[in-house]
Amino acid sequence: MSVPLRVHYAEAKGEQAGLALAAWLDTLPGQPGFLGAELLTSPEQPGLALVASRWAGEGPPLAVPDGVRAWAFEVRRSLGPGYTPGT
Repeated sequence: MSVPLRVHYAEAKGEQAGLALAAWLDTLPGQPGFLGAELLTSPEQPGLALVASRWAGEGPPLAVPDGVRAWAFEVRRSLGPGYTPGT
């Protein structure tokens, strides 16, 4: 049986959104189950920044900065490297 994979999203809005999430992103490596993360911005959505992080197992409880919204999801199916049909 494989270890469940979780994806955690954190969203910030405002002029300093990217800076706030960049600092928070730097706190994630080294935490139990951390697999990787990205800071996402788009010119089509100015003032919006997201951090998408991937975790093995449940992952630790993540305290996000004030004003940041966050959600955690269990991965039910994945395509790409490591993809196994039927999972």
